[in-house]
Amino acid sequence: MKKRLIDCTARELAAYTKEDLLRAIAESEGRVLATETIGTVTPMLVNITNAEFVASLGSDLIMLNIFDVNHPIIQGLPDVAPEDTIREIKRLTGKMVAINLEPVAYVPKSSQEEESVWDLTSGRCATVENAKKAADMGVDMIILTGNPGIGVENQAIIHALTQLKEAVGDRVILTAGKMHASGIASEAGENILTPEDVDQFIEAGADVILLPAPGTVPGITLEYARTLIRQAHAKEALAMTTIGTSQEGADEATIRQIALMCKMAGADIHHIGDSGYMGMALPENITAYSVAIRGKRHTYRRMASSLVR
Repeated sequence: MKKRLIDCTARELAAYTKEDLLRAIAESEGRVLATETIGTVTPMLVNITNAEFVASLGSDLIMLNIFDVNHPIIQGLPDVAPEDTIREIKRLTGKMVAINLEPVAYVPKSSQEEESVWDLTSGRCATVENAKKAADMGVDMIILTGNPGIGVENQAIIHALTQLKEAVGDRVILTAGKMHASGIASEAGENILTPEDVDQFIEAGADVILLPAPGTVPGITLEYARTLIRQAHAKEALAMTTIGTSQEGADEATIRQIALMCKMAGADIHHIGDSGYMGMALPENITAYSVAIRGKRHTYRRMASSLVR
């Protein structure tokens, strides 16, 4: 019998199918913690990947942002073939791994433009080719979302979902939504995600609906988040609340407040973002979030469990 995710060992998790993972998340009853990291920047511990660091703090799901499937870069990772990057992260952490893909056309930068960590590359676009590469690399979840200023519209997410559902939907969990407006002024505040969007995302193939955590975006209240999550659950999808507005670098009291609001709203997966400073959330905030949603016993069990179990 398969266990809920918060009780899984690394060896047990390695044998889980997509459907096993979704069931294990649901059966954890709002106690699954996802931490987002950026592999292209210097790790907080310099020569230890941020993925390993967040795993040691109790994370259940490692989300890789700015991950290019054509040119995978994870600073601090031992030398491996590019196609084995994800498998090496899973070997070192024993955790589920997700990547972000962005449903927007890739436009090469001119040589005059200032470079930014968020600049889109072709290997980060939500195309069928990239999704298949990700699945072949061992990714457990593909998240269709947008980084700051990229310009991802909800209709583009729906279009990408339809294509990716057919291409990799039998192998990979598909998550869809936005943590912030992503550069679309008409999709800010409550318009980041509406009940109608939730319906359309699920109809297009989303297994998990992603939405801003209450208190992270203007207009996203506990009541509104609860409305969206209730809508997702009614259609048998899961929900992930997200801290994607740099509040992962706030004080611990703020993190605990957001965590409890997400729990009350009905979140199945709790996400904490990658910009405490830059590259991952503040370590103490990851632990504070974990303790808030599942207590010290489960937090320490997730931290202490050996990879060889």
